[in-house]
Amino acid sequence: MNLRAGVADKFPDAVYDMTSPPAIAGDLVITGAEVPESPRLGPRGDIRAWDVHTGKLIWTFHTVPLPGEPGHETWEGDSWKDRTGANTWSIMTVDASRGLVFLPIGSPAYDFYGGDRKGANLYGNCLVALDIKTGKLKWHFQFVHHDIWDYDPPAPPALVTIHRNGAEIPAVIQVTKMGLVFILDRRTGKPVFGVEERPMPASDVPGEAASPTQPIPLKPPALSRSSIEAQDVRESCMEMFSKLENRGRYTPFGLKPTVVFPGTLGGATWSGLSFNPELGYMFVNTNDVGAIGQMVDHRRTSAAGAYARFWDANLEPCQKPPWGYLTAINVNTGDIAWRAPLALNIGGSIATAGGLVFLAATNDSRFRAFDARTGKESWSVSIEASGHATPITYQGKDGQQYVVIAAGGGGFFGSPPGDSLIAFKLASDHSKD
Repeated sequence: MNLRAGVADKFPDAVYDMTSPPAIAGDLVITGAEVPESPRLGPRGDIRAWDVHTGKLIWTFHTVPLPGEPGHETWEGDSWKDRTGANTWSIMTVDASRGLVFLPIGSPAYDFYGGDRKGANLYGNCLVALDIKTGKLKWHFQFVHHDIWDYDPPAPPALVTIHRNGAEIPAVIQVTKMGLVFILDRRTGKPVFGVEERPMPASDVPGEAASPTQPIPLKPPALSRSSIEAQDVRESCMEMFSKLENRGRYTPFGLKPTVVFPGTLGGATWSGLSFNPELGYMFVNTNDVGAIGQMVDHRRTSAAGAYARFWDANLEPCQKPPWGYLTAINVNTGDIAWRAPLALNIGGSIATAGGLVFLAATNDSRFRAFDARTGKESWSVSIEASGHATPITYQGKDGQQYVVIAAGGGGFFGSPPGDSLIAFKLASDHSKD
């Protein structure tokens, strides 16, 4: 089966591949794809369902709506034509009992300039719920209007049950690079705790039209910083900071050098969240890493390249620490239950029925266990390399519980590479053997 057929025919040399596994729903295989982040023209980011037995195409959802389809009006003029991006490169989530598949759809190309695609640009930067059997749109929720920051939702949507006002709410949670957490009723797409449109800074780039407002959840509170002041900056970075502009959340990259918080390394990253249903707590690890750049000829650039970070030569963020957190959120109330400071991190957590949360994502080559109720570190151990992955846990033939991490190191934060799978046996008192 040639996945390029029908979506990339006009662009035979462009990137089109899969970075995440497809979703499996009954007899259907549902596929997204990686497509180019620039230029603006290229393969479509359409979502397609295939018969698992025959390979026959069953349905297609156009992530950039065609004329006559809902959402087409959010693309000014002919800006929808051959538009690449707006793809699901992360993991889709299936709600089999309700016959829904949830798509975390990414940013339209080009990531940092939208003057050639004025409008909100549906279904870019949306969580989209489709009927599994037909591919028909049930609802959508857009996290970022007219994205010019590369703020695509990086993580799989998580399905949880919320207990609120004496009722059970089937919810879907999306964590984001912006450090915002959107908790939606998965039946309707309506925010459980409310979202309001707030005014945001305008762009000074000729031809650009940043959205005048962006949706901000009323709960939970933001998990990552969105602005920077001089008193927050380390002395070694003050000279750099003095040349940068920042106007708070959703500051567009401008004609002058700009620092944007958070950058594309989060906030939350591709690792998503874990959940303890007994406590009603979700757990998400985040970063506070800024991005720097300016727009020249409609392209983001800087002396350190197109994706420069607000950090020093040692890859340490320019603001004062902490630079990351593990946060527990009570999904029944929308409140933060606890926060634990972390080093820079990328990789996921798991929560267990034994009341622990395991995380090895930090760039300090340590594997940690936290008490799920309090956030207190139960134990920590040095490992051969940082575990920029999500741990697994299982019960061995001996009846004991084990937890395993792939310690590969590397990644974005300068941790040395490794090549180990490391297993720990858990004692009944939650200590490790």
